[in-house]
Amino acid sequence: MRITVKVGTSTLAHATGRLNIQRMEALCKVLSDLKNAGHEIILVSSGAIGMGVGKLNLPGRPADMPTKQAAAAVGQCELMYTYDKLFNEYNHTVAQVLLTGEDVRSEQRSRNMRNTIFRLLELGALPVINENDTVATDEVGVENTIGENDTLSAIVAAAVHADLLILLSDIDGLYDGDPHKDANAHLISTVPAVDEHILSLGGGSGSSLGTGGMATKLKAAQIVTAAGCEMVIANGSKPALLYDIVDGKPVGTRFLAKER
Repeated sequence: MRITVKVGTSTLAHATGRLNIQRMEALCKVLSDLKNAGHEIILVSSGAIGMGVGKLNLPGRPADMPTKQAAAAVGQCELMYTYDKLFNEYNHTVAQVLLTGEDVRSEQRSRNMRNTIFRLLELGALPVINENDTVATDEVGVENTIGENDTLSAIVAAAVHADLLILLSDIDGLYDGDPHKDANAHLISTVPAVDEHILSLGGGSGSSLGTGGMATKLKAAQIVTAAGCEMVIANGSKPALLYDIVDGKPVGTRFLAKER
């Protein structure tokens, strides 16, 4: 299968913004093993701003745009250095791909992006994709932004005709209520179609270091399922769950694809 895996800041970093080394090592090990099994893996990775916050010893996620972009510039270096080091231990080569909204909206640039990713996969490389936060901005309504990596991963998965998109986050999946407030909230294991009721379960934004909440994940589900790609939301705290997800076992919430 061609699998796109999106990993959020909450999965990659501690609350301090510093790298969660144990979890990142486990993630790279499992993804390398899935690649060894014959799957094509595309990784959409958040974490640049969060890691820059930790590296620059800032008190928290900055509010002003220049500091966010500076943190992204510092954090992206550490992010890619770490991926390169960890995947190299399992004899896999990574490639950095940084995108902006314009790269998605422009037909020519979108085609260039797809061609690059296809060739990287043909060459056996593992593309690591992130939004180019040093030149794009995550303010709503700004022309060149995608905004968060849930949407970016869905756009990429649809563009490269992926079979499966996996969103790893700090929540087990989609619930029929807010599990933080409602003890009786139940995990929804399968979503046949993303309708108005499902969208209404979106809730608010994500963690203090990240930008994506459940609403952005449901938007991603709309994009990929319409393109014939299944999607799973699962908890990224145990990367070994990826094995069960790829095998089709009931983990998290699985959104069924429409026929291509």
